[in-house]
Amino acid sequence: MNPKSGLAKWVTGKWSRWVTLLIWIAAAGLMSALLPSVNNEEKNNAPNLSDSKPSVQAEALANREFPGGADIPALLVWHRGTGLTDEDLQHIQKLSGQWTEAPVPHQTSIPPLHQVPLAALKGQLSEDGSTLVTPVFFSKSADTDQLKEGVDKLKEDAAALLGANPFEAAAGSDNELTARATGPVGIQIDATGLFKNADFALLMATVVLVLALLLLIYRSPILAFIPLVAVGFAYGVIGPLLGWMAHEGWITVDSQGISIMTVLLFGAGTDYCLFLIARFRQLLKTEGDKGKALRAAFSGASGAIAMSGFTVVLSLLALLAAEYGAYHRFAAPFSIAIFVMGIASLTLVPALLAIIGRASFWPFVPRTEGMQAERARKKGKPAPHAAAAPRYRIGSAVVKRPALIVIASIIVLGGFAAFTPQIKFTFDILSSFPEDMASREGFKTIGEKFSEGELAPVKVMADTQGKAVSLENDLRALPYVAELSKPTIGKETPSIVAYDVTLSMNPYSLEAMGHIPDLRAAVESSLQKAGADSPENSVWIGGQTAEQHDTKVTGDRDTRVIIPIIIGMITLLLLVYLRSVVATVYLVLTVILSYFSALGLGWLVLHFGFGVDAISGSIPLYSFVFLVALGEDYNIFMISSIWQKRKTMPLKQAIREGVGETGSVITSAGLILAGTFAVLASLPIQVLVQFGTITAIGVLLDTFVVRPFLVPAITTLLGRRAFWPGKYAPIEERNVRSS
Repeated sequence: MNPKSGLAKWVTGKWSRWVTLLIWIAAAGLMSALLPSVNNEEKNNAPNLSDSKPSVQAEALANREFPGGADIPALLVWHRGTGLTDEDLQHIQKLSGQWTEAPVPHQTSIPPLHQVPLAALKGQLSEDGSTLVTPVFFSKSADTDQLKEGVDKLKEDAAALLGANPFEAAAGSDNELTARATGPVGIQIDATGLFKNADFALLMATVVLVLALLLLIYRSPILAFIPLVAVGFAYGVIGPLLGWMAHEGWITVDSQGISIMTVLLFGAGTDYCLFLIARFRQLLKTEGDKGKALRAAFSGASGAIAMSGFTVVLSLLALLAAEYGAYHRFAAPFSIAIFVMGIASLTLVPALLAIIGRASFWPFVPRTEGMQAERARKKGKPAPHAAAAPRYRIGSAVVKRPALIVIASIIVLGGFAAFTPQIKFTFDILSSFPEDMASREGFKTIGEKFSEGELAPVKVMADTQGKAVSLENDLRALPYVAELSKPTIGKETPSIVAYDVTLSMNPYSLEAMGHIPDLRAAVESSLQKAGADSPENSVWIGGQTAEQHDTKVTGDRDTRVIIPIIIGMITLLLLVYLRSVVATVYLVLTVILSYFSALGLGWLVLHFGFGVDAISGSIPLYSFVFLVALGEDYNIFMISSIWQKRKTMPLKQAIREGVGETGSVITSAGLILAGTFAVLASLPIQVLVQFGTITAIGVLLDTFVVRPFLVPAITTLLGRRAFWPGKYAPIEERNVRSS
């Protein structure tokens, strides 16, 4: 790009720079005023599984044949360590009667405990008489806010009757009556609440961290605010744009996605800004005209910024190929955010730099030697000595011992990657919650006093076709079945029979999920023995354990599909940009190696440092999307510098100077990006703690191992072969003085 024409001239022009700034101010202001906020358009109960999934089909059948199954329960866990008293039980019965006559918002039904004799109610207590679980059913169509409204009313009624709120009493109290809302409703409310409460704290923590790191690294208050201003304006456009798209039904956004998008925007956005700022700062030391320096910096950095942003956008768009809803919903918000931020980096940031000029770096303003001498003359001081030639220690070490560096880097990265087979995964949603969260406390009490499986029974339905099927006996005989309900007959199809199966284990555990195929096989076997036709088409298994099983199967499918798509797109982009098959191959392979190293090292940190027994099953794909795309950003920026310099100097010198000149900006950018992802580790949501930790580790490995050592060392070893089949015009190699 010619620095004297096109976009570079426009965004840095005398008047057009102000026009650029005004356009961004108007865009952010008008869009924020006229379009809905993305936070008001969040949909946190959007389905993650399509209608073709077995558990979803089972749910549809249950809604039709067993209408009562269309309700979702809030399980109220009543507990007194010394044992529930008759007065406690009578109060619970009064509440049952009250909620029967005057249902709370969105309540559909409740068991008539007020009509049960006290002696019979005592039979439903735990063995030690300390605990009772009572369900309250809510409409399946109610969203999280509506469910919370209903549960809050339950708590208010209980507090009014008892004189104290048992839902606020300390868990584990022996002498005090405690109550907790758990089950599907309680879990959904708590999960959504965690993300909602985390949004503002996450935003503030990210802003403070980025500002602190920028001040620490560049020691300039004005410069520290320039990237934040750019990100702020970009967010002012992105938020309303996404809100409008969600309002129109084109996309779906949720709290988790918005939280991660905020981190990504600040981390990646600041990186793109720094790529330009660092080049501008460097040129100001040799160019007296700030406009020429800025246009030259724009010309040198804009290609790498655009390529880096495009790589991330396409990688995120690959999530559109996902079948799992949570993955698919991330594609549009994340890619749009990076796209808008890329535009801001190439328009708003250079406009701000053109307006502020050298003062952007105050109090350490970069000046040419002539400017420094003139400044010293006016102050009556001797002219400063000419600056010594820059010393590129890392670049010099790389070109001196490339083989040793490649071997050492591969040993380090490969050693961490070797731990990936030891990683254990979980799909237990409760493991992501803080231990003191109400739904988890209630679940723990159920597990201790009853059976964990009661939290979410598995619904088994079969079409007996009028045959005498020994289904009940066969199900009771299964070793992992703790209890079995009485059979119910289908409303529209009497030949369909349903059982609620209580498992003898945590229904959200990997072990429980693994028994879903076993349950299906057992039912099909019963139908086959009875002579039923097509037993494989006559069995439906629903419930949350079945949904989690389908989630795992769908997630595994998405991983197999999306990872090759991302690798293929990044490979194609690098081929077009670098015009080198060899360089493209080793750039992609090094980032993949870095990804597996981050997984392995992340597992060690989480397992031994945080005491995590298993990480969320969604982490590998999420981490891959971000680490491969963002990790390639640093490679692109550094390799672009080498590719440009080798046109005017020997390759080894180009590597030496390219690594040296990009080292400081990539290091600072990497620290900021890793820091923003590490902020996620401060949240009380384990899935974000795990994602933030592994991604931050991956960014640091890219910043301090892959970019400064491994990639340039491989380039040095390959020499002119690194450019194949692109043209390489050799320049006579000359001795490069060591630094």
